[in-house]
Amino acid sequence: MSFLALIVWLIWTSNGFAHDATGIPLPMHPESPDAQATDLADVICADDGHGPTSYLFAQVRDDSPPAPGLMVNLQVIKGSQAANTTDPVSGDGVYSEPILLPGGDGVYRMLANKTGPGRRVFSVIWHCMTSDHVHTGTEIQVRQVQ
Repeated sequence: MSFLALIVWLIWTSNGFAHDATGIPLPMHPESPDAQATDLADVICADDGHGPTSYLFAQVRDDSPPAPGLMVNLQVIKGSQAANTTDPVSGDGVYSEPILLPGGDGVYRMLANKTGPGRRVFSVIWHCMTSDHVHTGTEIQVRQVQ
């Protein structure tokens, strides 16, 4: 089983990742240092009994060794709204500033990319949240890993 297949299997067979919002590593393809590499996932937010979604919370952490000028970015898009965050220091174990994108229940598109050529491995945390800041229904579907 490939690493990507393992991630997808774990997402679909365990509530632990999205519902506990612990995040998972989503590696940019290790053989592709392409500067334009972009990973893509859909986060599906829904009322699971804790209330309807008010916003999506997301952060990114670059787990790779430092490389001058090479950083990982995370964008979240819902409808006609978008937000961006960047992990400014690679490999320090600290997540970026959070994205708090309002948009209600539905699909939020998450894209991760990098500022230039080079291999990167990163982690993402995501939470669908109610207006009272309570975690609500969260699923993820990985669409593209480059």
